[in-house]
Amino acid sequence: CQINCQGTDNFKINLWQIITFQTKQSVSSISTMFPTIIYYLVPTLVILISVRKYRESKWGKCKNKVKLTDKIAIVTGANSGIGYEISKELCRRGALVIMACRNKQSALIAIHEIEKELNAKNLLFMELDLTSLNSIKTFATNFKTKFNKIDILVNNAGVSFDDASREVTKDGIEIHFGVNHLGHFLLTNLLLDRFQSGSRIVIISSLLHQKGQINFDNLNLEKPNDAKNLYANSKLANMYFCKELAKRTHDKGITVYAVCPGWVLTNLFRHHTRRMLKYFIFVIPAAFLFMRSAKQGAQTPIFCATDPSVENESGYFYRDCKKFTSKIQMCDTVSHKLWTTSVKMIESKGITLK
Repeated sequence: CQINCQGTDNFKINLWQIITFQTKQSVSSISTMFPTIIYYLVPTLVILISVRKYRESKWGKCKNKVKLTDKIAIVTGANSGIGYEISKELCRRGALVIMACRNKQSALIAIHEIEKELNAKNLLFMELDLTSLNSIKTFATNFKTKFNKIDILVNNAGVSFDDASREVTKDGIEIHFGVNHLGHFLLTNLLLDRFQSGSRIVIISSLLHQKGQINFDNLNLEKPNDAKNLYANSKLANMYFCKELAKRTHDKGITVYAVCPGWVLTNLFRHHTRRMLKYFIFVIPAAFLFMRSAKQGAQTPIFCATDPSVENESGYFYRDCKKFTSKIQMCDTVSHKLWTTSVKMIESKGITLK
């Protein structure tokens, strides 16, 4: 027993010596490499930060200080991301902001945060589920019983799923087209009689619309095997909606804007599968250079909702707080057909539009 114990003690001593030696070697290696790491790391960080600052300077910022006292604004998807920042800024300027959201708890938390920060009481939650045409109709009815005008409508809420997921709304409509386009199309039309001369409608689209197409034979995935670029398709529908709505409301003095907020760090991709999300890891370095905060992404929507310089510029696409020319040639025939097709799809679900 004594011999065995002594052998065990020797083993422990030798193991400790090995660990100590390896640790010293590692520390020595790191100490030797440290100047080299610093030599390359610091310039790299300086370059990345400089590029980031340069890009930020090109993103555009809403600089006007227009007050919105006595104005009424509706922001969909207002409880987080860009919608939250838009709501906060409109509230800061004095507007009564209707936060139109599906999740009441999240909306009330957002309202509490904004009211605490701004010491304001001009925020109101109203339930709106853009996956349900009946919910949209109920929202419009409830709004009209309380208010007789709308000064600003920001159609901000949106979803993005894997194309392969084949997700649909509660009414059985392909979810990207149903929420991102058709839901806001119905909402806007139901509220049209509350807009007046000087009112503004801001439609959040995306530069990705340039990768989309409007296939009238497959708007609702009648051909499920041809499902691709569904998010981009819905953003292109936003662009055509803006164009046609601007035409139809021109005589009423209403201005309509389609807006690209940029690549923004929000929860838009929360519905994507892990298989897709793992690829985002590889774009993290690029994200540092190109991805905007929600506040930065909100600048162009706020600009279009408030700036005097664009009060008569209806039907245009804006990015970085200025007009942006799309690569897509927006055809009047397509915009008109998308409008009439959208009306037919809604009426096929039992809701009549005038």
